[in-house]
Order: sequence, then structure tokens, then C-alpha cells
Amino acid sequence: MPKRRSKTANRRKKPAGKRPLLALLIVIALITLAFYLLETMKKGAPVTVAPQQPAPAERHKMPERTGEARTPARTGENAAEQQTYTTAAQPPPPKQPRKRPERPVVPGSVAIIVDDMGSSVQEVNELMAIKLPLTFSVIPGLAKGREVAQTAHAGGYQVMIHMPMEPQGYPKQRMEQNGLLLSQDDGEIRKRLSGFMQAVPYALGANNHMGSRFTEDREKMGTVLGFLKGKGFFFIDSKTSPRSVGYSLAREMGLATAGRNVFLDNEQRDDYIRGQLDQLVDIARRKGMAIGICHPHKATIAVLTAALPELRKSGISFVFVKDLVR
Repeated sequence: MPKRRSKTANRRKKPAGKRPLLALLIVIALITLAFYLLETMKKGAPVTVAPQQPAPAERHKMPERTGEARTPARTGENAAEQQTYTTAAQPPPPKQPRKRPERPVVPGSVAIIVDDMGSSVQEVNELMAIKLPLTFSVIPGLAKGREVAQTAHAGGYQVMIHMPMEPQGYPKQRMEQNGLLLSQDDGEIRKRLSGFMQAVPYALGANNHMGSRFTEDREKMGTVLGFLKGKGFFFIDSKTSPRSVGYSLAREMGLATAGRNVFLDNEQRDDYIRGQLDQLVDIARRKGMAIGICHPHKATIAVLTAALPELRKSGISFVFVKDLVR
């Protein structure tokens, strides 16, 4: 006869599959309760909101204007408003109408050398009365040469030595007795150059007087330019010959130099001189700078006195020739 199982044994052997389901339900209930409590606490707590800072206004560079020059600032206008603007700034004031020049001004630098100085102190005084930079080139040995150089220097003007040099056709073509000749040896040339410097005090540079033959000779010009370089002078090639080697050789030797662009007064007529001066100015406007050479003739002084202040107002900058050597 089979044995009967006790009730206790039957209870122990109930299926265990329901226990995990019950545990899962308890966990879900606890999680739900936790979220509920958390939300209740949030709603009950006072909420503080930090004041929102305004976003900084963006700064931009002023856009470049094209096709016209910038209008000058009005009196009392804030300088900062001209440089930057912000997205929150007020719109700029309307542009003021401006009168455009009838003729566009193109800047240029002009140096004018007055050659053959040294005969008259009155000439240098008349030229200095123009009140614009002029460079006076004095022929050594002329009666008033030293006094002219001293007067010009005292007035704040620059002085050069106008070196007499052998021209084509010498000796039929006359020249000063102290001039430089191709027949002279290097020692004689240096001796005469030293005498030039003693005769013309305050000189800073030199250019050739005549010299259409001498400046074509590379060897002799090398002697002259080497002497000038040793004394700290600059050299201006007057270009009395299209075959002059003065400028190119000076560049090779590292001597500060420049060349003449226009002779202003080969003819003593007011209209001719003014036409040559206009040509000089045109070169300066196109190339940035130009050098003119003239002489202390009455007609030349009269034209320069009338024309140079007018040209300065048009935008031309008059400078000493030393400012243009390179």
C-alpha cells in the first residue's frame, strides 16, 4: 500500500516559477514610487532662474568703400564710430555731399637743380624767395661761388659742386681752366676735385658741368666717382651725352646717384620753360619722381616763381635732389 505524503511536503514542493515574477513587480513598484516622490519634491521646491545675460553684439570691420574716397569725419563725430560698428548701433548718418576736384591729383616728387650758380648772390636770394626746396649747383672758381654756397646753406638749402668736365669739341669748345680733362692723370684729377670741394663749402654732392666727352670715358669717370664716394658725396648725371656712363657706373660702384630727366630752359622763352616744367611734372606723376635742371636766367626765375607754388597746390611735392638719389 503506498505511503501518504504529508501536507508540509506538498507545500514545499509548490512550483517556483511564480517567485521571479513577483520580485519583478515589486522592483517596478519601487522604481515607480521613487520617480513619483522625486517629481513631487521638484514641484514643491522653489524654482530659481538665473537672469539671462544679453548676447554680446557682434563687431565687424567696416567694409571697404569702393569707387570713392572716404568722407572726412564731421566736426565732433565720435572717432570710434568711424572704425567699427555693432549690430545694435544706430544707422550711420547720411553722407554729406562733397565737391569732387575737377582734375584728379596724382602725387609726385620733383627736385630742381639750378646749375651755373656762383656769379651772383642776388640770383640765389631771388630763388630762395620762392620758399620751396631747390638745390644749387655751384661752379668752383667763380667770383661769388663761396658766398653763394654759404648764403644757400644759411637759408636751409642744399648745395652741390657743378664739376667742369671736358666737352665734345674741346679746345674749340670753351670750358673753365680748372676743368677735368681726359689728358690728365688720376693724380691731377683727384687734386682738382679736392680743390672743387674747398671752393664750394657745404656741398653734399656733385654733377657734371658740360662733360659730354669726359662722361663717356669709363676709366676717367671711375676715378671721379671713386673720389666722390670716398668723401661721402652723391652724384647726379646731367646726361649731356646720351652715351654717358656716369649713372650706370655709379650704380655699379655703390655710389648714391640719379639722373636728370628734363632740361627746363635750353630756350629762354616763358612758354618753352613752362612746357618743359609741365613735362617734368608729368614724369613725376607717372613714375613717382623726376629731376629737372635749369639755370639762373631771368626768364627761368620768373617762370619758377609763378609756377612752382601753383604746382605744389596741385599735389606736387618739391624736394631736394639728395632725397631722390638711390
